[in-house]
Formats: sequence, C-alpha cells, structure tokens
Amino acid sequence: MNKAHVIEHIRFALEAKLAEAKQAADSARIDATHEQSAAETQYDSLSIESGYLAQGQSERVNEAHRSITLFEQSYDLQNADKVTVGSLIKAIDLDDETHWFYFAPSEGGLKVTVQKQTVLVITQSAPIGQVMFSKMIGDECEYQVGSQTYSFEILDIL
Repeated sequence: MNKAHVIEHIRFALEAKLAEAKQAADSARIDATHEQSAAETQYDSLSIESGYLAQGQSERVNEAHRSITLFEQSYDLQNADKVTVGSLIKAIDLDDETHWFYFAPSEGGLKVTVQKQTVLVITQSAPIGQVMFSKMIGDECEYQVGSQTYSFEILDIL
C-alpha cells in the first residue's frame, strides 16, 4: 500500500465532506432568510429553527476546515519506527485478516478505499488508537468495546 495514495484519498474525502457541509450551510442560510420563514404569529418558530440550523451547518463547515488543516499538518511520508499521528498501520487480527489504519488527529471513523483495501482513520481518543499509539512492529494491541474484544498484531508502520 502506498502511503501517498492513502493520504490523497483521505484528503479527497475530507474535501468532499467540506463541500457537502458548505452546500448544507448555504441552503440553511437561504431558508433562514427567506421571506416565507418569517414568523406569522408569536408561536411560529420556523425562523428561529432555521437560524439555529444555519448556525449548526456553519459550525460543520468550520469543523471540516479544521480537520483538513490538522490533517495537512500531521501527515509525513517518512516511515516511523512506532505508531504516531500520521502513521499508516498494517495489522493482522486473530483470524489472519489484514487491516489498514491511518492514525490521524481527527476524523476517526472515516473510511477510504485504496487499491481495493479499506483504510480506517483512527484517532488517539478511540479505544484502538489508545492501544496502538507508540506501539512498534510486532507489538500486539488488544482492546475491548462493550463485550467485544479485538486483537491485532502490527505488521508494518508506514
């Protein structure tokens, strides 16, 4: 797996998320300021609700910008000897299935497909990120979510 391709796919996904957030914010802003949103009675809260929605969508845009900035500051094409922010991790589970993770500063849970392989973005705040952080090739990582236990061995860190 090529780390540069993974970074490119993640950047594309973050840019798509930003574009979607901008479109939703623009739509909410138009709805909030439209003449039909004006209150007709003292009990009509449509304009207030539209305003709150527009504000929330604007916050989504700001968060998407922040994620892109953090992502761009974090990636490094150099290989590391231990898992850190910016690492691309190849791991194997107990069923000998290979998994790919990209350790990022934000956007945990985002999935991208690169060369027919799914890469899961993880962060240090996630259980898997907590146990993988600072691990080295050959280390085992085990964590539990609810009653489910997950176990991985790190095969490579790019």
